Amino acid sequence: DVRLEDSGGEAVQAGGSLRLTCVAAWYTADYSRYTTAWFRQVPGKGREGVASIEPNGRTAYADSVKGRFTISKDTAKNTVYLQMNSLKPEDTAMYYCASDEIPPGYPSTLRAVAYGKWGRGTQVTVSP
Repeated sequence: DVRLEDSGGEAVQAGGSLRLTCVAAWYTADYSRYTTAWFRQVPGKGREGVASIEPNGRTAYADSVKGRFTISKDTAKNTVYLQMNSLKPEDTAMYYCASDEIPPGYPSTLRAVAYGKWGRGTQVTVSP
């Protein structure tokens, strides 16, 4: 199985940057076959897909973060990063990393239902 540990969230001012980290801390499966994504959630709302990266390196982003956020991975370290620049107050949320083997042709890698493995979340707070 895969256990995900997400970290890096903190309080920052608008315009600032953060880098979130998601580490597959323990696994028996071939983690290189997994797609990993970042989601965020605010109280009272569902989880919103932010960015994803597939085993072949292909990435996808929510429109709200395109040009500001970058997802990347270090396969040797089983780690996925989310670099967040030009942060806005509306980026404030709990951020979760998620991972799973997603078949080719799946409608969207930014859908929460596609993922069965989740980190515990890391809080990002952006003040005006």
